[in-house]
Amino acid sequence: MPLTAFALNCSLKASNDRERSSTDRLLADVLAALVPYGVKGEIVRSVDHDIKPGVLSDMGKGDDWPKLRKKILAADIFVLGLPIWLGQPSSLAKRVLERMDAFLEETDDKGRMPAAGKVALVAIVGNEDGAHHCHADCFQALNDVGFTIPANSGVYWVGEAMGDINYVDLPGTPEKVSGTIEMAASNAAHLAGLLKSQGYPGVTE
Repeated sequence: MPLTAFALNCSLKASNDRERSSTDRLLADVLAALVPYGVKGEIVRSVDHDIKPGVLSDMGKGDDWPKLRKKILAADIFVLGLPIWLGQPSSLAKRVLERMDAFLEETDDKGRMPAAGKVALVAIVGNEDGAHHCHADCFQALNDVGFTIPANSGVYWVGEAMGDINYVDLPGTPEKVSGTIEMAASNAAHLAGLLKSQGYPGVTE
């Protein structure tokens, strides 16, 4: 069965920003690595949409989250992409995770959340240390709301502290980063295929 991926870029840069997004490049690398496994995907930039603050799946008039939520849950693999700012996941990534808090109360008759059977990857860029910390925060949140985290699924690139070289400026993908992306893509596609063919059974009272 064909698999699909949806990547949400939580960069602070809008699509029409003159400055290129390193997060976008890393997400493009991840989606390209999924192609050999028959996975088709798309990237959407969250800052281009009005994601209202809150912890409900629909915060009312003007809220763009419902259509993004629909794309996330329609995909077999969700890729959360974000930059590190002040040693933390970007504020937009945190808002996305906060909106997923609603999944906790949206279980089906077998206790499964909307993200049950969906695989999640997290791709991080930054020019300072902190990728492991940000991965820990994001993976814990994604697991809490029902996503399944594959092995070796933490993709990241960080440059020299206080440096001025960004991932998007590199002449090529570093070998270690490329190898990590390939393994994450392989594991994610394999796990997503297993879950699509036989999802979690859930529990009955």
